[in-house]
Amino acid sequence: MKVLHTDRLTLRPWAESDIDFAFDMYSRWDVKRYVGVVPRVMEDRAEAVELIARLGAFDHPVHGHWVVASAVTGEQFGTILLKSIPASGDTEPLQPSGDTEIGWHFHPDAWGHGYASEAAVAVLAHAFDGGLERVVAVTHPENVASQAVCTRIGMLHHGQTTAYYNATCELFIGVPT
Repeated sequence: MKVLHTDRLTLRPWAESDIDFAFDMYSRWDVKRYVGVVPRVMEDRAEAVELIARLGAFDHPVHGHWVVASAVTGEQFGTILLKSIPASGDTEPLQPSGDTEIGWHFHPDAWGHGYASEAAVAVLAHAFDGGLERVVAVTHPENVASQAVCTRIGMLHHGQTTAYYNATCELFIGVPT
């Protein structure tokens, strides 16, 4: 997975050294409240170990799951992803939709600094440089903070959809400019 850089940030693969950060971030209700059809926080550090192992094994030429960290200090702020988004349906696991999703989760201490927007601009550029013709973002209808990020990075709102995750989501679409 390619390491990406912005003026303030380094977007790099997850590593074992990020386990405690992942557990701290994902054990917080304010981070997880809009994630998944039935949101739940991490309750055990072993869940973070499993997550890091899964993300560390991720190998794709364009898609990725990056830790967003300070380019100067290395302090972790959150994560950003670019991955295949599953279509709604009756099968378990849900099957790929053919679309690529961008998404982010940030630690509350990093909120309000523009890190999500800065990282998302870099990941969208990476996606389009890698040949993707469109990227989608879906948010819980009440997640106005992520919807604002989508708008700031140039994605267009396409209303609500039930096409992904067996959930009603706000749909944003980004295309190369």
